[in-house]
Amino acid sequence: MPTSTSTPKRFAMLVARLRSGYWTRLVPVLAVVAALTHIPSFMRPVWSPDEGYLATQARMLASGGVLYDTVVDRKPPLLPWLYEACFSVFGSLSLWPLRTLAIVAHVVTAVLLVSIARGRWGNRAGGAAGVLYLLLSIGLSPEDTQAATFEVFMLPAMVAAFRYAERRRWLAAGIAVAVCSLTKQTGGAVLLPVLWMLFQDARLRGVRWRSALLKVGFGFALPIAVVAAILTKPKGFLFWVVTGSGDYASLGGDWLQMIGRALGNSAILLAAGLGFLFPLGHRLWVRLRTGSSLPTRGEAHGAASDLWVWLISSVVAVATGFHFFGHYYLQLMPPLVLLGVGAVSVSAVRWKPVLVYSTVAASAFWVLAMAWPGEQLNQTTQVATAVAERSTAQDTVLVWGMHPELYWLSDRKPATRYLTAGFLTNFSGGKGTQDVGEQYSVPDAWQTFDKELATNGLPEIVVDDSGRAPYQPLLVPKIENLLDDHYEVVGAYGDTVVYRLKK
Repeated sequence: MPTSTSTPKRFAMLVARLRSGYWTRLVPVLAVVAALTHIPSFMRPVWSPDEGYLATQARMLASGGVLYDTVVDRKPPLLPWLYEACFSVFGSLSLWPLRTLAIVAHVVTAVLLVSIARGRWGNRAGGAAGVLYLLLSIGLSPEDTQAATFEVFMLPAMVAAFRYAERRRWLAAGIAVAVCSLTKQTGGAVLLPVLWMLFQDARLRGVRWRSALLKVGFGFALPIAVVAAILTKPKGFLFWVVTGSGDYASLGGDWLQMIGRALGNSAILLAAGLGFLFPLGHRLWVRLRTGSSLPTRGEAHGAASDLWVWLISSVVAVATGFHFFGHYYLQLMPPLVLLGVGAVSVSAVRWKPVLVYSTVAASAFWVLAMAWPGEQLNQTTQVATAVAERSTAQDTVLVWGMHPELYWLSDRKPATRYLTAGFLTNFSGGKGTQDVGEQYSVPDAWQTFDKELATNGLPEIVVDDSGRAPYQPLLVPKIENLLDDHYEVVGAYGDTVVYRLKK
């Protein structure tokens, strides 16, 4: 049992560590690296449809919408709430506050990785882990790494859960897993390494595991119960976050396309982290050739088994749903960095070439982000401007497509809670054309859609952003009939057509 002086002692130890200079020197460096690597994030009003969706959700919530009822998504509530809070303080015209908070999230993730690596391999490895993570954090398509989306804000809680488990603080570990899961469902995969460490700890130390497991379970359940109590529609929360995503995460789809995306993003990440992944691969190859087993958590050196369990659980999380979008791969970065740092720390490889390669790779991705083509954004901005010019602030708009940022950029209210055509057709950008159509919609979605239009009136503007997608109006009779009966074309921008309600 801890004594009454345990808290003052911990505080004194913290002060002593700060005075030692390690953290006071390192944290500012990490903050500068994080800010520099993510400067491109401020160069565009919106980087991805996810940002546009979250921004539109936040506006709907601020105007009285109810999450998981009149405002829906297949994601947990923490990030929509964060967007809403930022909009209430700073206004909803720009995402710069969210981009700033994303940089803070990266710094927190880096600091936690420093703490883990420092405890295992020393001060130099700790600093390298923090810097290497921040350099790797932009090592994918800029649309995936510069946007303020779910994975970025999930990572601090994910790494914290691992760190708490490493310190045998099981209640805090369970809470961190819950916070991670409430940011994005796949973040809950970190529960696997937490449980692995719990049972390894019980096996190696001969202590009882039941009380520790109870603490993890209670810590995990508590935040979820609190969120469910806050929500006015807890049943909707269960449906949209858990039970209602079966079709979206199904095995159906264009497997050639999915495998190509998986291999492509894996190759990009490998290239970005080759400086420390090559020593890791070499070390793993030597172990496999010699028949050596993976080291356990109790070993002082090398890549520990808990890190491998963490990586494997993250791979499973990335593969869940078989979409393999680039931003999913952010979840792999923390365990990969730690495994790489561990491999370099116990090998003859020097840190300088590892850091030089990582810096050069990050610089290439930084330049790529600054020069990233903007044709799609320019077209979307043109369409948003046309929508704003042909409607008033009181009018509603329907975007028939997968670019909900049009609502936010045009500053117009959505005519329906379904901000993308995916809810009404089961279309997903990562899985091809199979099982797409009215009959594959979210249960009762079309009935709800019809009721919304009957209650609130037809939208003033309809934007057909489907192009040649398998949900284009010609293939969805309800939308085709709606446009034919009530709308006329008033503009075309590339493959996007703008309709206006007939007078």
